[in-house]
Amino acid sequence: MPDPRAVEAFDPKIAERFIASQDKQGGLPAYLGIRFTAYEPGILRAEVPVREELLTMIGNMHGGVLSALCDHVLGCVCYPHMQRGQWAATTEFKINLLAPVTKGMLEAEAEILSLTRSTAVVQIRVSNEGRIACVAQGTVLIRDAKK
Repeated sequence: MPDPRAVEAFDPKIAERFIASQDKQGGLPAYLGIRFTAYEPGILRAEVPVREELLTMIGNMHGGVLSALCDHVLGCVCYPHMQRGQWAATTEFKINLLAPVTKGMLEAEAEILSLTRSTAVVQIRVSNEGRIACVAQGTVLIRDAKK
């Protein structure tokens, strides 16, 4: 269950903008093919197609790809709950890699467990082909825009 403070502060317009602007994103999220599929209060869902260039030489998805997905959704789930102009920066996260990924689609769900004015703790669960591929939990620092 998402932190009640996150639910109260949810701005659906920010969530809609995140989803609508995905085609304009660049960098690592674009290269990995991370797509947000749904935002709701306290929760973000995303997916990544498993592609050959994201696999290791033995045919499993690189743990760095799973880690990058978790890190990305860890911060992005917070934006519809923050004041405009604020930004979120990951300060730490832990990941447990539970099952190899070789094909199909990664499906991530990030859930805010705790939200204060300056930090958020988020749990991420990533599934593939009907099983849990990894779980992660991390903390983001929430900062005001520089003036």
